[in-house]
Amino acid sequence: MNFEPLLIIQLAMLGLGTGFLAGLLGIGGGMMMVPFITIILSGRGVGPDLAVKMAIATSMATIIFTSMSSVRAHQQRGFVRWDLVKGLAPGIVLGGALASLGVFSLLKGSWLALFFAAFVSFSATQMFLDKKPAPTRQVPGTGGLIGAGGVIGFLSGLVGAGGGFVSVPFMTWCNVAIHNAVATSAALGFPIALANVVGYVISGQSLQNLPPYSFGYIWLPALGVIAACSVLTAPMGARAAHMLPVKQLKRVFASILYVLAAYMLYKGLVSV
Repeated sequence: MNFEPLLIIQLAMLGLGTGFLAGLLGIGGGMMMVPFITIILSGRGVGPDLAVKMAIATSMATIIFTSMSSVRAHQQRGFVRWDLVKGLAPGIVLGGALASLGVFSLLKGSWLALFFAAFVSFSATQMFLDKKPAPTRQVPGTGGLIGAGGVIGFLSGLVGAGGGFVSVPFMTWCNVAIHNAVATSAALGFPIALANVVGYVISGQSLQNLPPYSFGYIWLPALGVIAACSVLTAPMGARAAHMLPVKQLKRVFASILYVLAAYMLYKGLVSV
């Protein structure tokens, strides 16, 4: 597998775009990365099932670096809710480990994709319409946060995304301000990615016919180029997030979620 200039340019552009989205919206950019990395790997002779799984794993690995870059910019403005990070992180690690170590290699993806499309569409509609949560609703206690973290980590591990598509709607539903939710989601990307990447590496060690420069399910050339570029634009996205009005930011995030839902619906329907 040669490191031709066109490949490097493609991966670099992908990294720049996903880094900006990570900082702007608190998402890891996984749903942009996964289809493009799948196409690139498929064009290099990797089978479709393995290409998708490697794209998911590689996308998740880049979030380790993107998260560190974007959360630094958000923290400088004091928007990260570290109390929520500490409450959600244990569940995230457990959910991510369950997804990446076992279910990832066993689950049929078509039905998951259809369910996921419906869930994300509902979340996007709530945010786009700017539905106000009940003013008395509060962030749940320790048990509730661990449970919510488990769901976030599990779903993230199955689709290779940083969890913002679940954690941001969850936090705003609990009356956490949107800017705090986006910043906190960026911080949550690190434990989400770390837990899942360990699982992807372990579960992929016994695989045959991996492309060159692979580490378990992770494709190292894409990880290196995308991570190097994404850390440059993540702080730019974080700065832009704090200059946008709340309603506009919610609608931008909802629009991204609709694109995600449409992609997952398509993948589910063609695979049934």
